[in-house]
Amino acid sequence: MRPVTQVLALAAWLAAQSKATPSDPSISIFLKPPGVIPLGGSTTVCCICQRDNGHFVLYKGGRQIRTLELRGSRAEFSISNATKKDEGGYSCHYMDGSTVLARSETVEVRVEEFRLPRPVLSVLPGCKVAAGAYVAFRCTIAHANAACFLYLEGQVQATLLPKEQGDFNLSRVHKDDEGRYSCQCFTSSALLKWSAVSKTLDLVVRDYTWCNAVRLALGVAVLVLLGLIVAEALCSRRRGPH
Repeated sequence: MRPVTQVLALAAWLAAQSKATPSDPSISIFLKPPGVIPLGGSTTVCCICQRDNGHFVLYKGGRQIRTLELRGSRAEFSISNATKKDEGGYSCHYMDGSTVLARSETVEVRVEEFRLPRPVLSVLPGCKVAAGAYVAFRCTIAHANAACFLYLEGQVQATLLPKEQGDFNLSRVHKDDEGRYSCQCFTSSALLKWSAVSKTLDLVVRDYTWCNAVRLALGVAVLVLLGLIVAEALCSRRRGPH
C-alpha cells in the first residue's frame, strides 16, 4: 500500500491537471441597474469573463467604441447624463492581444422620459426562503392598463409579468434564483409610457441540503484519511523486525 503522503500528492496532482486544461472563455453582459433609464440618468454596461488577463472591447451597433481593461474578471463602461444618442445594442469582445476569444450577447440600452408612477415590488413569503420553496413576485403600480417587467441583476433577459395575474411564480427555488430583483412598468397605448424602476429586493435562498451534503463529504473524507493512516501503520508493523 502507498504511504499516505503519496496518496495525497497524487490527489493534488490530479486536481492541478484538471485546472490546467483551459476551456473556451464565456462572457456575460448586463446592465447595472437593469431596465430602461431616464433622460439624464445613468447605467453601467458590465462585462464578465472568468479570466484574469486580456481585455474587453466594447461595441455599439457593431462599431467599436472603447477598450476596457479587466479588473479582476470584469470590466465596466458607465453611461451618465444619458440622451437618446446613448440608445442601441452594446456587446463585448474578450481579446488576448489582437485575437478575439469570445463574443457576448447584445444588451439593449433604452432611454425614455418616465411618465408613470413608480411601481412597488414585493415577494411572498419573504426575501429569505429555503431551497425548494414556492416564491411569488408581485409588481404593483397605480395604473390599470400597465404591464410590467421583472428584472434580475446580472441577466440580459427580462420577464414580462402577466397582466391578468400580476404575479410571477417560482416553484422549487434554488441557489441560481438568488439575486437582486426589481420591476418596471409601461403602457402599450398609442404613446408608449414608462415608469421608473422599483426599489430592489434581494432574494436569498438557503440550501440546507447542500450544506448537509458538504458536511457529509467532509466527514467521509476524514474517515478515509484515518483509514489510510491506520492501514499504513499496520503495514509498517508487519514489515518491521520480529
